[in-house]
Amino acid sequence: MSRNPKSPLPAIPASLRDRSIVLVGLMGSGKSTIGRRLAQRLGMRFADADDEIERAADMTISDIFARFGEAHFRDGERRVIARLLAEKPMVLATGGGAFINEETRALILRDSLCIWLDADIATLVERVGRRSHRPLLRNRDPGEVLRELAAVRNPVYAEAHLRVSSASTPHDHTVRAILEALSKWKA
Repeated sequence: MSRNPKSPLPAIPASLRDRSIVLVGLMGSGKSTIGRRLAQRLGMRFADADDEIERAADMTISDIFARFGEAHFRDGERRVIARLLAEKPMVLATGGGAFINEETRALILRDSLCIWLDADIATLVERVGRRSHRPLLRNRDPGEVLRELAAVRNPVYAEAHLRVSSASTPHDHTVRAILEALSKWKA
């Protein structure tokens, strides 16, 4: 049975107060929306790596992909995430492919608490269908792309410290599940 998301917050261990919390997962898993709400509930700063990349490049991610390619984008993403993690503590939402980069993944796992927001393909397809700005979905069936990405990325996401389901319920329920997982987490 699910608790009311407005009920008192579980106690977060003091050992987490100085660590950033990094959300990873496939596109559509809710990293940005859930991250903002989680940061607010914890009284922490929130950053979205994709927004920071766009600011640093002064262009959209779609434009970066189109003009320079995915490899160039991933290199910039790695540098931006390293810079953001040096500014801890915060809640950081990463792009879906950020954690796949070995150097970025090692940095995240060493310097923060990493949470994989896991959602089923049907939920992801429903969520990504609401927006058309995702470069990996251009001219392709979202379900097919997400199944392919899940096959490659989910085993890597499984290296995260915690795994929380991001089901097709209100995001506040996922925030509550994260808070409960954090209250029980031991390094």
